[in-house]
Amino acid sequence: MAVEHVQESTDAEAFYAGLGQHNVHPLWKQPGLLPDEPISKATPFVWPYRTLRELLLQAGAVVDPEQAERRVLMLINPGLDGAAAATANLYAGLQLVLPGEVAPAHRHAASALRFVIEGSGAYTAVNGERQLMSPGDLVLTPNWAWHDHGNETDAPMIWLDGLDLPMINAFEANFFDRSAQSSQELTKPDNASARLYAGHLAPTWESWSEPYSPVFCYAWADTERALAALVGENPGSPTDGILLEYTNPRTGGAALPTLGCRVQALAPGQHTGAHRHTASTVYHVVRGSGSSIVGGERLDWSESDTFAVPGWAVHEHLNHSGDEQAVLFSFTDEPVLRALGYYREATAERQT
Repeated sequence: MAVEHVQESTDAEAFYAGLGQHNVHPLWKQPGLLPDEPISKATPFVWPYRTLRELLLQAGAVVDPEQAERRVLMLINPGLDGAAAATANLYAGLQLVLPGEVAPAHRHAASALRFVIEGSGAYTAVNGERQLMSPGDLVLTPNWAWHDHGNETDAPMIWLDGLDLPMINAFEANFFDRSAQSSQELTKPDNASARLYAGHLAPTWESWSEPYSPVFCYAWADTERALAALVGENPGSPTDGILLEYTNPRTGGAALPTLGCRVQALAPGQHTGAHRHTASTVYHVVRGSGSSIVGGERLDWSESDTFAVPGWAVHEHLNHSGDEQAVLFSFTDEPVLRALGYYREATAERQT
């Protein structure tokens, strides 16, 4: 019997050795292809704004906008082997536009958002309409929409960029196009789309068939008003506090088909319950300080910091202040996972 076993082993070795020349590999020898549950290579991580702001201003002193086209510091997740990604599916970066500068017009298949951190009065032009930007504003530059940025003020403008680049590049479906003009022709009044859809009412004379929101700028004044109306009278979610979504007023769905955008308020001293979901999330701290326990790791954050929560990582949030709210903006790949039937969520035991 021992001789027969050796003979079978030798035959198997010869079989495996010959597979490569046919560009095939045995499924039964491929570990990790069908895990029991999702295992993200991305790690929980926080990027402190104070450090990144200093680096951005240094970049502004030594890198001309003509050299960079977009002066952006990408947020690189240390678990993704240097990939340009904050989580497996989400890209994030901080962009600087100095006074008098223009970031030239281009378009790409990737969808993008801008959340303004610092500065007021600069603009992003989207499909012929300038969006004048102030801190806390959310500006959309949807799939294949022409967009350029300009700063006609006397102060630096800094915002958080969020894109679905890792996802669309994994699909091998990205395209990019530069305009011959540095600034696109303006065909509409500034912030016209926000006024057109103000007050949750849609104009009957306007048709809209695009998969993204017809509103390109969600003003922080409106967002803060909506949060304030709920705080104190509604407990919100046990795992997220007061959590609101920026929606497409035509469909009620996500503002962008691949990126969900949200804002949440944590009450003074609130410690949320723990949960996890297959969607990954990038958070940006609008106001306050606190910490999030993500996959057993504590991430301490304060105003204007950005942090990443990988997909299926157990997480909970704590507001350190006993007197003030903590407010977080976030974007997520949840719309794609829901559309494809891959979204799953589960409560979990607190990690602290």
